[in-house]
Amino acid sequence: MILLGVNVDHVATLRQARYRGEPNTFGGFVEPDPASMAWQAEDAGADGITMHVREDRRHVQVEDVQRYLERKKTRLNLEVSLSAEMVELALSLKPDSVCLVPENRMEVTTEGGLDVVGNLGHAQEVVHAFTQQGIPTSMFIDPYSDQLEASAKIGSPWVELHTGSFARGWGDPIKQKEELSKLMEGMKLGRSLGLQVNAGHGINYQNVEGAKKLSGVTEFNIGHSIISRSLQYGLSEAVSTMRKLLNS
Repeated sequence: MILLGVNVDHVATLRQARYRGEPNTFGGFVEPDPASMAWQAEDAGADGITMHVREDRRHVQVEDVQRYLERKKTRLNLEVSLSAEMVELALSLKPDSVCLVPENRMEVTTEGGLDVVGNLGHAQEVVHAFTQQGIPTSMFIDPYSDQLEASAKIGSPWVELHTGSFARGWGDPIKQKEELSKLMEGMKLGRSLGLQVNAGHGINYQNVEGAKKLSGVTEFNIGHSIISRSLQYGLSEAVSTMRKLLNS
């Protein structure tokens, strides 16, 4: 079975668009609430929840994570950057796992994978810090052999392959085949290196047909498309439908 991790960042994006300046992150007229949506996603069959606390706090707030943890039913995959501030924050929150991601203040959402090769020493120190606290750490990377090998070298137990290029190329049969082949090769190499392989970014209700061909992937982390579908059909339907499509 392919597991489904639901990313609720864009629930927070919607809230911040209207209530960024409010002193409270939930309650009263402040809506929607990422924590309550995360609990609902769990009830609908999500195998885990992903939240990304950015350095600029543009969407998910620390309070969202803390409130979710009070009643979580599955597990929290916390995405943070390599900065000392964010590593310290993640250590204090004690999530079930951490995924290290790149951050660019100009991007709307994370675009592209982390350069583990170019940050080898620092990434290894961060992985060691989390490992000492019993927190497994994943690298969000493009499916390149050097990045996979570097992730294994620094002791990361798993990786999350960036599927953005595959998702953007879905409408072009040639591009679709090329990008799926790259992901297949990355998945096979990662597993041969002893890594658990997850994947995510841009997976939706159309391209999931191709994405699930990566049968060796343990889990897909999906956010934007599920939250978008929930606006029309409700979150419970959106989560349960995606989980069925992954494993049909």
